[in-house]
Amino acid sequence: MPELDLPVIPQYITVHLGAPDEAARNVTVTFVDYIKNVASSEIYPTWPENALRANIYAIISFALNRVYTEYYRSRGYDFDITNNTAIDQAYVDNREIYENISDIVDEIFNNYVVRRGSVAPYFTQFCNGTTSTCNGLSQWGTVSLANQGLTPLEILRAFYGEDIDLVQNAPVQNITESYPGVPLKVGDTGNEIKILQTELNRIARNFPAIPTIPEENGIFGLTTENSVREFQRIFGLPVTGQVDKSTWYSIKRYYAGVKNLSDLISEGISLEEAQLPYARQLSEGMTGVEVRVLQYYLNVLSYFNPDLNPLPLDGVFGPQTTAAVRAFQLFYGLPQTGVVDTATRNTLSKIYVDTVENLPAGYSGNRAKLYPGYFLSEGMSGENIRDLQTYLSLIGRTYPEVPPLPITGYYGGQTRAAVQLFQQLFGLPVTGAVGPITWYTIAKEYDFLLDEQSAAV
Repeated sequence: MPELDLPVIPQYITVHLGAPDEAARNVTVTFVDYIKNVASSEIYPTWPENALRANIYAIISFALNRVYTEYYRSRGYDFDITNNTAIDQAYVDNREIYENISDIVDEIFNNYVVRRGSVAPYFTQFCNGTTSTCNGLSQWGTVSLANQGLTPLEILRAFYGEDIDLVQNAPVQNITESYPGVPLKVGDTGNEIKILQTELNRIARNFPAIPTIPEENGIFGLTTENSVREFQRIFGLPVTGQVDKSTWYSIKRYYAGVKNLSDLISEGISLEEAQLPYARQLSEGMTGVEVRVLQYYLNVLSYFNPDLNPLPLDGVFGPQTTAAVRAFQLFYGLPQTGVVDTATRNTLSKIYVDTVENLPAGYSGNRAKLYPGYFLSEGMSGENIRDLQTYLSLIGRTYPEVPPLPITGYYGGQTRAAVQLFQQLFGLPVTGAVGPITWYTIAKEYDFLLDEQSAAV
C-alpha cells in the first residue's frame, strides 16, 4: 500500500486564551492534557460513561481538525486553537481535572471521528443542547441516548450520520508546521510537492482560471509553476511561481475552504488524494529507487569527504547503508539514528547541491557531469538539458530503442519520449522526468560508451 498523508496526534497543542484577534496569552500543553481540560470544562463527570466517551471523541476530533487543517496557522496566527467557545471549545488554564474523565482520555486520546471514505478528522461541531443548539452533537442529548443503551459510536452516528467511523490508535508525533522551511520551485521533488499539486488542482475546480496540473507526481515542473503563478495572481500574492510560506499557507487555507474541511458538510479527503509518492522515512530493511537515490547522494559526497562512507548502489538499505547514514548524521550534527527522516533528507539534499554547485570549472572533463541536484522535466531549458540530450544522443547511436535526439537545450516532447524509452530499456520507473537515478544511469552508460570509443581508436 502506498504511503498516505494521514493525520497524527500531536504531542503538544498551543491554545490562545481568547478570541483569535484578542490580545491574550498562548499556552502550550500536551494534547492529552488539553483534551482532559476541555472535557472537564465541557461535560459533567456524573454522566453515563458512553455519553462521556462520545463527547470526548467529539472534543478530540474537533481539536485534531483545527490542527490538521492548520486553521489558524494558515491565517498567520501562532496558535492551533482558541478557548473561545463561540468558535472553538472551552479550555480553562490550570483547572481541576476529573479522575474518571482523565482515565477515559488516557485510553482513547488517539482515536478520532472520520466520515467514511475520508481520512481527514471530521469537524465534530457540538453544543450543549439546552441554552444553545446546533446541527451537530447535543451534549445533553448524548445522556439520554446513553441511558437508552447506545454505544459511543451509535451516539455519534445519531448526530453526525450513519457514515461516521472511528480511527483508532493513530500515531503520536511531535509535529510542527507543514511548510517545508524553504520556498518550493521548479525542479524540486517530494511529498510536499504532491500535496501542493493535489490542493491546487482541487482549488482549480472552484477557480477555473488556475491551470490544472496534469500529473500529481511530486515533481515541480512548469505546469505546477504555471498553476502557482495563477493562484498567486488571483489571490493578490507576489507572482513568483515559487511557493514561499505565504503562498503555501494561502493554498492550505483556500483548499480547506473549498472542501469545507472545517464544517459539518465537509467534502473530506479521499485515500487517493492522501497518497504520497515517497516514503516519509527510509530505514534499514527497505529497498527500491528511493534507497538508491540515498546511496547515490552519499556516494558522491563520500568522494569529496573522507569522513563519509562509499556505498554500492544496490537499492538495499542494509547495515552498510545504515552505517553510512550515521556517519553523515555525525558529521553534520544530526541525531545518529541511521534513519533518514525529513531533517536528514533535507540536509543531504542541501549538501549535495552545494557540493555540485561549487565544483571547479571543467571538473568533469569529457565525462558526464554529476546530477545537477534538481529534477529535469518537460518545458525546462538550459545547459543541463543540453548535456542530457548530448548523453542520450550518443546512447541512441548504440541502442536503436532510443530515438535520435536534436541537441537544442529545450526539454520538449522528443526529449521526454527519449527519456521514457531509456527508462524502459534500463528498468527504471518510466516517468519521462530525470531524477538522480535516471541521470546517474544515463551518465554511467554515456561514460561507458565514451570509453569503448576511445579503446576502439
